[in-house]
Amino acid sequence: MKIIFAGTPAFSLPTLQALTQTKHHICAVYTQPDRPSGRGRKYHPSPVKQYASGQNIAVEQPLNFNSNDALDALASYRADLIIVVAYGIVLPETVLNMPRFGCINIHASLLPRWRGAAPIQRAILSGDKETGVTLMQMDKGLDTGDMLSKVSCEISEQDNASSLHEKLASVGANALIDLLPSIESDALQPVQQAASDASYAHKLSKQEAFIDWNKPAAEIQRVIQAFNPWPVAHTLIHQKPLRIWQARVSTKSTSNAPGQVKINGHQLLVSCADGYLEIAELQPANKRRMAASDYLSAHSINGLTLG
Repeated sequence: MKIIFAGTPAFSLPTLQALTQTKHHICAVYTQPDRPSGRGRKYHPSPVKQYASGQNIAVEQPLNFNSNDALDALASYRADLIIVVAYGIVLPETVLNMPRFGCINIHASLLPRWRGAAPIQRAILSGDKETGVTLMQMDKGLDTGDMLSKVSCEISEQDNASSLHEKLASVGANALIDLLPSIESDALQPVQQAASDASYAHKLSKQEAFIDWNKPAAEIQRVIQAFNPWPVAHTLIHQKPLRIWQARVSTKSTSNAPGQVKINGHQLLVSCADGYLEIAELQPANKRRMAASDYLSAHSINGLTLG
């Protein structure tokens, strides 16, 4: 098959890399336009563009598909199939219907649960015990297309958004490779999603990452894990931001006010609604990430209230 791959972030890479190892021809890669980032606000290519360029695959970066030029360029590749993995640009019906086998999306949840922009983080925040990937035939709705394949993946107690992201990227790539023969032979068996079971994974915001110490310790721990590596859970100490990268629920009970710090040897414990949360890794304002024990060696904060 002649395949167009559409993706942008690192999550997309394992699938593109796997596709280049198959007998199929990757005739073009579509990715978002280069964006400014970092302190110098220099323009940087996406991870997908960097890889595709190194493989001498044609790269296209339209802002959208609202113009005839963008549609004509896409049509000129005469692709049999478009694979979409975290592309970040809406594909209109004209595009969805263009390839012989349509457009197939790899979505990082067990649809219809967690349709939308942040399925990995929402699964962690909700305390889900498992998630996975769904390969679906794209339609004009938001993650509403018929399901072609689903593969489950356990969410461990240690998983954060970064580690789960890596697991699912690999699971999705393998699932697509397994599905390619059925696509090529037109032997797919689509399954319609049950709309009544749908939930929506809203985009993340920095405001959500501000820790409310009045919540139970396990719930706060999930916030810390879900927002690692972005936007990073944070609180205030001496009216300055303090990022919390890792924490674990303590077995110790507390009668202190929520947010109050208790130092127990080298342990940094913070009182929550139902017990303590032990902070394992943190980052003070304008400083590097560090173990909480290293921070305590230079700061006396016992009895201080965070937030």
